[in-house]
Amino acid sequence: MKIALVTGASRGIGRACSLKLAEMGYYIIINFQSNEAEALNTLKMVREKGSDGEILKFDVANPSEVEAAIADWQESHEGEFIEVLVNNAGVRRDNLLLWMTNEDWAKVLDTSLNGFMYTTRSVLKPMLTKKRGRIINMVSLSGLKGLPGQTNYSAAKGAVISATKALAQEVARKGVTVNAVAPGFVRTDMTQDLDEATLKAQIPMGRFGEPEEVAATVAFLASDAASYITGQTISVNGGLYT
Repeated sequence: MKIALVTGASRGIGRACSLKLAEMGYYIIINFQSNEAEALNTLKMVREKGSDGEILKFDVANPSEVEAAIADWQESHEGEFIEVLVNNAGVRRDNLLLWMTNEDWAKVLDTSLNGFMYTTRSVLKPMLTKKRGRIINMVSLSGLKGLPGQTNYSAAKGAVISATKALAQEVARKGVTVNAVAPGFVRTDMTQDLDEATLKAQIPMGRFGEPEEVAATVAFLASDAASYITGQTISVNGGLYT
């Protein structure tokens, strides 16, 4: 059984990734932190794709929760291992740095950066033992270009991009690839407070992206066709930043 874990999979890009991987025949572990109803809805949609899965609650920013949840899952699925990890969970707490609180800074870095570390570390050993695995990190245009009002988000995503490059070199000989996908403005709950009419005028394609367009890139990186690609960051941004 091919198994994929998608963090923050109850909605948006995480849900789209879950559904695309389900189409590829993966059993999907749908991580969520608080919205169980939407996580169950994602599971229902996964099953409608002809695959199966389960929901798994943990806060990626809490190392003890991450380790306990994945250890319990592994214990109850003897002989199986998580072959694909999509580190998608993330939050925004936008503000100019002058007025940014310590809490907003820490929350964003804890979720995107520390969450990447805790979750990846918990699933990595079986990948290395089996000599097969795909780690795909959801980063951002903000981590490549930097965006005003997102110093915390840019710092977190930029750090994950660098970590992607480093980890890729650590595990390449064991058949594990590590890549990142950097969406631009994508129409999700996380971007619904943005001024889409103004922002899309800056995008060469003249529109926001859709979650499914990001998920297609994730699916490619999870596939055998991408077996010689590692340490890379692929932008999905409509030409906004190249």
